[in-house]
Amino acid sequence: MPNESTPSGRTGRPRSAAADAAILAATRDALVELGWSKLTMGDVSARAGVAKTTLYRRWAGKNELVVDAVAELFDSLELPDRGCLEADVEDVVLQFAALLRRPEARTALMAVVAESTRDPALRDRIRSAIVDRQKRLVVLGRQRAQARGELPREPDDALAEPTTDLIFDVIAGTVVHRALVSSEPVDDLWAASFTALLMHGLRGSAGA
Repeated sequence: MPNESTPSGRTGRPRSAAADAAILAATRDALVELGWSKLTMGDVSARAGVAKTTLYRRWAGKNELVVDAVAELFDSLELPDRGCLEADVEDVVLQFAALLRRPEARTALMAVVAESTRDPALRDRIRSAIVDRQKRLVVLGRQRAQARGELPREPDDALAEPTTDLIFDVIAGTVVHRALVSSEPVDDLWAASFTALLMHGLRGSAGA
């Protein structure tokens, strides 16, 4: 659970969780209204009701601030325990799609991804603050499935991380493409069809 202490990946003294939340919410609101190119640290500080120096004590600049504003949204995703891996995955897919329907999530995510094509440091921050943190859902889901006997355990621990990366890429990449690139609905029927295809691949690779 988040607390008042400095969030992972940032340096500095402990600070107010309420102030952080207000700043990150103001960042998302400003991004929706102004867009990436017009957004400034001054806009955010004015909307959040804090001094600009307060922002710079927490974040080095706009890139870091916007990535953390996006990461906070993704941290709300949770893996339910519905009794089987297929149902768990369907639930997460629908949660993810619902998140991407929110204007602040769509705008913020597309903005940082577009900007990261020109900024390797920003790509690294996206990877550490968003991608790597959300792989926790894949790890938890596989652990539960293995405990239930739905999936075998890896004979070699060195295989676990690449498999986790691949599963994450397949799920995240497919849902983002469907929702943001193709602009097609991610509804119950689509989520069930996609999950069935994913499960077929997982079971097939496990039996190979």
